Amino acid sequence: MPDTTVLLERLAVALAIGLLIGLERGWKTRELLEGQRVAGVRTFGVIGLLGGLSAVLTLLTNALTLGAALLGMTALLGLNHWYTLHRGEDIGSTTIIAAQATFALGALAGFGELTVAASAAVVLTLLLGVKTQLHGIVARLEERELMAVLQLLIISVVLLPVLPDQGYGPYGALNPYRIWWMVVLIAGLSFLGYIAIKTVGARRGVLLTGFMGGLASSTVTAINLARLARNSKEAAASPLLAAGAVGAVATMFPRVLVIVAVVAPELLPALAWPLGLATVTALAATAWRWRHGEALSEPGALQPRNPFELRMALQFAALLTFVMLLARALKAWAGDTGLYVLAGISGLTDVDAITLSLAAMVGDQETTASVATLGIVLAAVANTLVKPILVTVVGARRMALHMLWPLLLSMAAAGVGVYLSRMMAAG
Repeated sequence: MPDTTVLLERLAVALAIGLLIGLERGWKTRELLEGQRVAGVRTFGVIGLLGGLSAVLTLLTNALTLGAALLGMTALLGLNHWYTLHRGEDIGSTTIIAAQATFALGALAGFGELTVAASAAVVLTLLLGVKTQLHGIVARLEERELMAVLQLLIISVVLLPVLPDQGYGPYGALNPYRIWWMVVLIAGLSFLGYIAIKTVGARRGVLLTGFMGGLASSTVTAINLARLARNSKEAAASPLLAAGAVGAVATMFPRVLVIVAVVAPELLPALAWPLGLATVTALAATAWRWRHGEALSEPGALQPRNPFELRMALQFAALLTFVMLLARALKAWAGDTGLYVLAGISGLTDVDAITLSLAAMVGDQETTASVATLGIVLAAVANTLVKPILVTVVGARRMALHMLWPLLLSMAAAGVGVYLSRMMAAG
């Protein structure tokens, strides 16, 4: 049994938890008359303290004490709620549930879990306070977005934990858990990019669309902007769309760094220089192009589609599996040169798959950090320089010309970054 000082500390935290949650509940019902509220600041403070006292009494007696106190408190609040409804005043059931949670958190503090109880109380108070914002999100949520969230949860929470975490197949390259975990990472980043675009809106212009679109896919963003340039004489003559496409590339480099930081953080020091300099140069070029453009009158054409679909995740899993097998095969047959060739070819279509493959190989000690770094940079260079070609194929030649020199400067900066990184590693 804890001493008196410890018990008083626990009860103080339990009381503070009740007062914190009661402050939010009291503020929400501040316009109601006395007697119309189910519970306010004082009542919630007492409920939190009651939870703490019940926990202490449970330590002295048995677990039935805590259960009896919870049932008694819930019965009294339910009776009060029924009486309020009987008078024709519907105040909802959130306060009753919040009171039960406050009691439980107070009891948790009474058992000595002060940090967990206090943290959970803060989160609960925040959740109760953002009712309007949450309802607004639900009101604006489309069916395809809800399904995308559910699909993301399925591939991450349901499927990922049950996959075996060991290598199969040729060279032991096929690790189901690792492959699917990388799929979850890319799908999550893509969905984050979609939400960012949805939140700030294409209505705010091409620049934000480019930056946010780079989180999902810089190549898809560039092609979408090129289609707008092809279909609009106004857009084709403006440097704005080129600025948006270069901005998407500028976002791609930090995206690669995030992936590397999660999978193989030991690569970050070597990649920070080339990708960091490429990012700064691309941002500067984007700003320069942006200053020489005018706002478009048809920004609605930039509204993005939902980038997360289960089929997309399966396609990426297939691509990643193929790249991982090919990377290990070329490493075995042609050494580091084979990896460089694969990085350049793979980067033409997708930089994420080769980045994840090389990072995983470093983690498995199948290649060195310097080889993986150069391979990732080569993939990023190939992925960047192919964009003006794709934009030209789509039919936006003037936009491609606007993009060309900023992207060349950015890749030159990446080359300088590789040199500086190697000089620092050698010194």
